[in-house]
Amino acid sequence: MNRPLAGKTAVVTGASRGVGKGVALELGAAGATVYVTGRSTSAGPLPGTIGETADEVTALGGTGVAVLCDHHDDSQVEAVFARVREERGSLDVLVNNVFSASDLAAWINRPFWELPVAVWDEVVGIGARSHYVASVFAAPLLFAAGRGLIVNVSSSGAAAYQQNTVYGVGKAAVDKMTADLALELRPHDVAVVSVWPGLVRTELLALGARAAGDGRAVLEIPGSGLFDIGAAESPRFVGRGITALAADPAVMTYSGGVETTPDLAVRYGFTDVDGTLPGEVARG
Repeated sequence: MNRPLAGKTAVVTGASRGVGKGVALELGAAGATVYVTGRSTSAGPLPGTIGETADEVTALGGTGVAVLCDHHDDSQVEAVFARVREERGSLDVLVNNVFSASDLAAWINRPFWELPVAVWDEVVGIGARSHYVASVFAAPLLFAAGRGLIVNVSSSGAAAYQQNTVYGVGKAAVDKMTADLALELRPHDVAVVSVWPGLVRTELLALGARAAGDGRAVLEIPGSGLFDIGAAESPRFVGRGITALAADPAVMTYSGGVETTPDLAVRYGFTDVDGTLPGEVARG
């Protein structure tokens, strides 16, 4: 069985569910030891816990390690990487994914003057800032490995209006961070790449979907239209793209840039779990 990441160590932040879980599972399927961070240790309104993700990583052939971490707290983030250093000695892959998507669902497509100011702190703080903090603590461990990869899960909202002003600012900050971290890390042979998923069939997306009457499940986003979630990517499709980057000996070629999940699929020759190749999501 092909295990291109056997013996490698990864950290995936915000991996209780959604994109983070999909990435952790694919890294595990490729043979990696995957530390999955998050706040969910018991069932809540949305399914998924860090323990469940870690167990699934192990079942797929990797080694899953659940680590309780609130990414609002820098000391807890530092402790994650201290544990990785103690148990593994180095780090090969960091995937910065943590994001308070469920907390922001009520504010989609709302003008900035109607948003609580605290939304800025959630998007730019728990999103962009947390990516930065994790990268700070991960860097020495990546250096110890001799080479490595940081992936920042971002969005096309960095380049075009999506959801609200703060969302776009946060994602643009992530992509700028990717470019600048890549410049500083290049002498250390550590690549940094932003990955833009499309619409992803997360647990949150499924919760908000409704039957269209023609057999489709659709999601209505105020101000954006009706989306057929059957055409959306699975979280593991995102994971397959990131895993392919991690296994690519020429990944430094792409350092500092942005990669979409469909482009990664074409380059590396993978499909989604159902054998399809998601592209632009069809509107209903």
